[in-house]
Amino acid sequence: MDILRDVPIIWWIASVGIVLTVLLSINSLRLLGKIEQEKSLRRSQSTRYGQISEQFLPLVEQYPYDPKQFRFLGSPIDGVQFEEDKVVLVEFKTAGSRLSARQRKVRDLVREGKIEFQEIRVS
Repeated sequence: MDILRDVPIIWWIASVGIVLTVLLSINSLRLLGKIEQEKSLRRSQSTRYGQISEQFLPLVEQYPYDPKQFRFLGSPIDGVQFEEDKVVLVEFKTAGSRLSARQRKVRDLVREGKIEFQEIRVS
């Protein structure tokens, strides 16, 4: 017991401080993991909600075409609208959302006229 009395109080304070710092760090890392997991879950739910709602967007009043002629794809674009005089590739966006890199590539290929119709026969 004399050994414990010979240790200066500053060492006890420092030791307790180190232990508390380690415990708080571990707890903080656990909380950060839970926060990241929650963010990931929200993004996943948002993506699913978006995919589901995109299937109904041709039915809204603002949609300029006959929704019966729309075919949902989902990726890389939302769908294809078949009109009497044209075929329209459709991508729905809300608020400030932007085209993905792949969607921009599809848009650019359309603008460059690099679209083909190919009949493939299988025997």
